[in-house]
Amino acid sequence: MKPIHRRQLLDQLNWRYATKHYDPARRISADDWATLEEALVLSPSSLGLQPWSFLVVDDPAVRAQLLLASYGQPQVVDASHLVVLATKLNLNEADVDAHVRRTAEVRGTSVESLAGLRAAALRSIVQGMTDAERRVWAGNQTYLALGNLVTSAALLGIDATPMEGFEKCRYDDILGLKTRGLTASVIATLGYRAAHDHYATAPKVRFRREQVLQHV
Repeated sequence: MKPIHRRQLLDQLNWRYATKHYDPARRISADDWATLEEALVLSPSSLGLQPWSFLVVDDPAVRAQLLLASYGQPQVVDASHLVVLATKLNLNEADVDAHVRRTAEVRGTSVESLAGLRAAALRSIVQGMTDAERRVWAGNQTYLALGNLVTSAALLGIDATPMEGFEKCRYDDILGLKTRGLTASVIATLGYRAAHDHYATAPKVRFRREQVLQHV
């Protein structure tokens, strides 16, 4: 498979920005959305444990409720799609065993042959962390998926806005997350920028490379 050209990658990353105003009349095509969902599923995580769940909120009535829990930010209802990236509250031995079984299934091997993977996950994550540490770890993994989603969208020419400005407890209540052992960590809206969003043409502001990147 031929990779994209380096210039194309940088062009798309320079093109993207945290979209403030979406065109509510424009929808992401079914094929493009299916691709973004698959990109989310392919997101990396420590030991491959995937301590997350992704909720695509399709119901306009639910999105209207979430708007009130998002400080009225219009992206929540105007964007083509809204994704809530939720984190498992207490990853445990059963979760590790589920991952081991899935690995054995996909790779055509036995569960017994993956004893080392299981032991490492239990030792480092389940037994080696407090509940609070494990939740921080799991939340960090969820942000890896967010980055993957935002970059994948940019490569497809689709706008995205990662957002932490929402009331997590209200999101958990509205979506019934706590009963599923989950909590909302971050959200992302995706679609197409409105013509009047002046941030689309504003120069991208980043510190100079030498201020943030060093070779040691």
